[in-house]
Amino acid sequence: MLQLSQILLPVDHHENDLRMAVAKLLRVRDDDLLSLKVKQRAIDARRGHVEFSFTVLAEVQDEAKVLRRLGKNPHVAPAPDETYRQIAENVTRSQPMRPVIVGTGPCGLFCGLLLARAGLKPLLLERGKAAGDRARDVTGFWRRGWDFNAESNVQFGEGGAGTFSDGKLYTQIRDREHRIPWLLREMVAAGAPEDILIKSRPHIGTDRLIKVVRHVREEIISLGGEVRFGARVADVVIEDGVMRAVVLADGETIEGSRFIFGVGHSSRDTFEMLHRHGVPFEAKPFSIGVRIEHPQKLIDKTLYGKWAGHERLGSAPYKFVAHCGTGRAAYSFCMCPGGLVVAATSEPGMVVTNGMSSYARAEANANSGFMVDVRPEDMPAGDVLSGIEFQRQIERRAFELGGGDYRAPAQLLGDLLAGRASTGPGKVLPSYQPGVVWTDLRECLPEYTIETIQEAIPRIERSLPGFALEDAVLTGVETRSSAPIRIPRDAQTFECVSVKHFYPAGEGAGYAGGIISAAADGMRVAEAILR
Repeated sequence: MLQLSQILLPVDHHENDLRMAVAKLLRVRDDDLLSLKVKQRAIDARRGHVEFSFTVLAEVQDEAKVLRRLGKNPHVAPAPDETYRQIAENVTRSQPMRPVIVGTGPCGLFCGLLLARAGLKPLLLERGKAAGDRARDVTGFWRRGWDFNAESNVQFGEGGAGTFSDGKLYTQIRDREHRIPWLLREMVAAGAPEDILIKSRPHIGTDRLIKVVRHVREEIISLGGEVRFGARVADVVIEDGVMRAVVLADGETIEGSRFIFGVGHSSRDTFEMLHRHGVPFEAKPFSIGVRIEHPQKLIDKTLYGKWAGHERLGSAPYKFVAHCGTGRAAYSFCMCPGGLVVAATSEPGMVVTNGMSSYARAEANANSGFMVDVRPEDMPAGDVLSGIEFQRQIERRAFELGGGDYRAPAQLLGDLLAGRASTGPGKVLPSYQPGVVWTDLRECLPEYTIETIQEAIPRIERSLPGFALEDAVLTGVETRSSAPIRIPRDAQTFECVSVKHFYPAGEGAGYAGGIISAAADGMRVAEAILR
């Protein structure tokens, strides 16, 4: 099998054009092209026009002869072996007790799936609700504004925080073990659209992701595992440097052989509890900012030109990074084409925003986090958890500015640049529910954040014309792009460096930054336990 890359075709190409292009590149007759499979399809809009770039796998007659004829063509090579080598199933159990996994986000679910397939029958504990019940709680809160549930929200519940997002299934982590292709195939088997296997930037959307996480949970249970909802871990039992048990909020003590904590970046009470037990933490950089909304048609026109709105392209995404004279960087985070800005707090009396898209990405606005970096040296010295309190202070102030009823503070981009408060919307209507209050975001964000955003706007405008739209809406605050802490762990065993049988994992522990990277980290931990 050969792998061919960077095969460019126009947006309106015909079905047989790809096969013709492959035969031309390989300099073979059509009859000699035995099979053809698309491995990846990307949209290339970098050079002022839009086209598709394909990577394909091709089987040809006399492959060695074809390679000799082509010489050193950088776009043709033997297809690499990208098989994920699973740990053997049905491993011998050396412990009488089962492993316990705290959290059913992608980290916990895929860790649990590997352990269950190996015969270890894990117990998964989730503080929130199952995906369907959780979705009803979340949408009810968005509609009504007052019906907030601290244990069932955008952050907590089956599927983790990624359940209410754009459902992006790509990452920048290195993947020498080929876990990512395996994960995507598992998601398709669980009900995800098949196109995630070939898109260079696949996404699943909230509406499809709920089905996938439910399917994974059901397989874990069918293999002898157990999943319990409404089971918040309030304490742990650590004896002689070994984690022996977890204690639930209702007082039940649960012993286990191993304890995997994939609790997500918003489990602040869990971090504080572990810190009280002497679990080591490190402060790490994180980011804060706002959600920015533009008309999706404006973004489409800017990026796709005459092809804007073409059914093969869908809603256009963007990405930016601007390094500013403030010494900080502003960047886009979790960009949601055709999406909504949503209420994402996990604690009462606070306002947090996030972005969400369905699989269709069909809403009127595009939104993304407009983030500015925060460093450990910005925090008070000597308190490794001070980043958490810093986030809380900003979220409380946003709650107050929004009127104390979970509406969010918002400002027009033109007003932010001019240094004045906004008094109402322009042509872009904010999508945030339960609603916004027009104000000045300088009242809830640090000065360096505002100054960096202001400086970044003209720089972004040069590469993304239209971004500096005066009526673009800024909704505050976005504070949960990542946890401000990391729990150190051994590079080989993945155990906490000072507590045996305790495995910090995923976003909350500081080892992931999205659905796929969190799932892959859960797999790494499961593999280490099985070894």
